[in-house]
Amino acid sequence: MSESDLHKGRIVTGLDIGTTKICVVAAEVVSNTRLRIIGFGQAPSEGLNRGVVTNINAAVESITQAVEECQLKSGIEIDRVYAGIAGHHIQGMNRDGVVAVRGDTITESDIQRVIEAARACNFPDKEILHTLCQEYIVDGQDGVKSPIGMAGKRLEAKVHIILGSVTSAANIIQCCHNAGLHVQNIVLEPLASSLAVLEEEEKELGVILIDIGGGTSDMVIYKNGSIVHTSVLPIGGHQVTNDIAIGLRTTKQEALRVKHEFGIGMENRVTPGETFSIKGIAGRSDRIIDKKLLAQVVEARFREIYELILEDIDQSGFAPSCGAGVVLTGGSSLMRGVDELAEEVLQMPVRIGRPIHIEGLDELVSSPIYATSVGLVKYGAENDMSTTFSKDGNPEHIFSDVLTNMKKSIKSFFDFF
Repeated sequence: MSESDLHKGRIVTGLDIGTTKICVVAAEVVSNTRLRIIGFGQAPSEGLNRGVVTNINAAVESITQAVEECQLKSGIEIDRVYAGIAGHHIQGMNRDGVVAVRGDTITESDIQRVIEAARACNFPDKEILHTLCQEYIVDGQDGVKSPIGMAGKRLEAKVHIILGSVTSAANIIQCCHNAGLHVQNIVLEPLASSLAVLEEEEKELGVILIDIGGGTSDMVIYKNGSIVHTSVLPIGGHQVTNDIAIGLRTTKQEALRVKHEFGIGMENRVTPGETFSIKGIAGRSDRIIDKKLLAQVVEARFREIYELILEDIDQSGFAPSCGAGVVLTGGSSLMRGVDELAEEVLQMPVRIGRPIHIEGLDELVSSPIYATSVGLVKYGAENDMSTTFSKDGNPEHIFSDVLTNMKKSIKSFFDFF
């Protein structure tokens, strides 16, 4: 029986725990390259701030609401999920490992030893979420993707390690458990988004994925098909909403409505004389606002976000390797003009990234809003992890589970890009 036959018919569920919304997507594995979306659910996010849980009970209620909606639409019971993780606590780094080959040819044991050598680092209160192998070097020959069976005496590995706060991961798992869900794995959200929206040729040519969410702006850089840089900036769509509320002297709720209905990312795209109405506060009369004023506020904040991203890209040193330019995704990428502003600031071609290569309810989850949740499903379909975090109501036990099971799962499985 082939690997695709073993996975065929399996149901995979992704849980995107965002600052603005909770998204759940369920899919059936049709083959090793095809997914059929069978249900999705969404709920306003409560109890989270910039990707970090701040109120467990409120977060559990939001997760439960989204899961119940997905169950209703799909007709299946959901008890296992691949959960996303983000936040400013995320840290990525490139590491090298080197070992002597024990036999005449390279074996799986040699691969495990060289990966462990590359992973050998000590960061208090951090845990390795992903070990992404970039390439192997056999006796000085670089660019090797699969060295098993090759002759050689010296084996080197270049990997990208993604670290996250153990406490943040434990709180996400606790929320899922309280909602009646087993966590099959915790996945970095921008990694998941990249699986959903990027083409393979973009990864090979070199591409920058920017996922602008409500609380954070996440970035991953691919070079030669592998992730070489990750970062999370603690600024996103919520800051745009706050700026609109302050600049137009209105409530955050009204500012959010105005942003969605009239927001535009570049002032020069506004036709002179265009206006809109905002509701008055506490019985005051509605006011007429010039769209140029709104565009000025929005453009100023997005320009700041892109300038911070540009500084990060320049510091990474990978800008010259990104021939495919930038792919912009996340809910904030839907605003008119934000892609043009990104091209102006970043000086690279930019496209909007939407989930690709999916079937079923693809018309409902083809928006950049669902990039992360669809990517979590794709990750789960490609990486059939046997380890799940045990359900337990004791926070201390779950905290220990995060340490133990993450180490076990990473030792038995590696992501290859």
